[in-house]
Amino acid sequence: MVELDTMKIELQQRKDQLTEVIDSLELGKKKQLIEELSRESEAPDFWNDADRANDKMKQLKDLQKTVDEADGLTKSYQDILDLIEMGNEENDPAIVPDVRGELDDFEEKLEEMRLTTLLTGPYDHCNAILSLNAGAGGTESCDWCSMLYRMYSKWADKHGFTMETVNMVEGDEAGIKNVDFQINGENAYGYLKSERGVHRLVRISPFNAQAKRQTSFVSCEVMPDIDKSINVEINPDDIRIDTYRSSGAGGQHINKTSSAIRITHFPTGIVVTCQNERSQFQNKDKAFEILRARLYMYQLEQEEKKLAAIRGEVKDNAWGSQIRSYVLQPYQLVKDTRTDAETANTDAVLNGDIDLFINAYLKMEAAKNKKA
Repeated sequence: MVELDTMKIELQQRKDQLTEVIDSLELGKKKQLIEELSRESEAPDFWNDADRANDKMKQLKDLQKTVDEADGLTKSYQDILDLIEMGNEENDPAIVPDVRGELDDFEEKLEEMRLTTLLTGPYDHCNAILSLNAGAGGTESCDWCSMLYRMYSKWADKHGFTMETVNMVEGDEAGIKNVDFQINGENAYGYLKSERGVHRLVRISPFNAQAKRQTSFVSCEVMPDIDKSINVEINPDDIRIDTYRSSGAGGQHINKTSSAIRITHFPTGIVVTCQNERSQFQNKDKAFEILRARLYMYQLEQEEKKLAAIRGEVKDNAWGSQIRSYVLQPYQLVKDTRTDAETANTDAVLNGDIDLFINAYLKMEAAKNKKA
């Protein structure tokens, strides 16, 4: 049958890509590490150090998931081939839609797995800490900040990730002035690092009586939730810790006790606030965790600036540069200024469908690294 033969050719064209992805995953090493971690987890004293044990179990779970997905992809390839052969033997046109569906699903999963092989950074596997800050524009920018916060929440849901809000300051009239939150899941930072920068919105303002078009800006900072083994030195003399009553939701306890924490780091001017947890000690631990991440990113930025100066490069500061425009009026378009990836489906993007831009960024970075 012509339809089945065409799909067979399409499938076979993916074979080299499948082989390349499987080889890059180094499944042999992963399976060996799974065996080692499994044996380690059976030791009587394994759970004596709960934090270390949890980290090991998460590593084991992630490794097993990767191996299972890779094995499943290889099996799907052969199953589709067998299904095509069966359809041709029986000359049954009713099987064509089934094969098409299986092939589309295979190609989608192959592309997803291929993209994970591009996550080669030392902290790509980490959870991600994001900070959104409304720019100039008052209520309009605060509303845009709340829209982006919702967008990332929807993205996290679609990927089965969890999200916890660390600190939030609401706008005077509507929206959010700034919010810090953490997205937890495998490779969360690797995917979301592409979101770092300034996001620009153009629309007819719902807060303007003349229905004028308004441009708003929100900056997005993205940091990895780095492992505690990474040495980020914090001199106690360089910081001030303030406690105060939380202003957010959380019931009587969180609002009537001084459980919120603010840490100010004098040398860099970095300020971290945490008021999400009920306990002052929990908020303090979380605030220090975020401070360590921000200081680590600050150190990397300073090193990059020095290298750029030595090389004589003129490079925009990623934190202060516009990375993406979301135009809702007079036409609808979301366009990434770095990769030129774009879509007219603005509703889907604002509802969390941002993989188009994440994937384009990962491919761009991979191409740069190949040239380097």
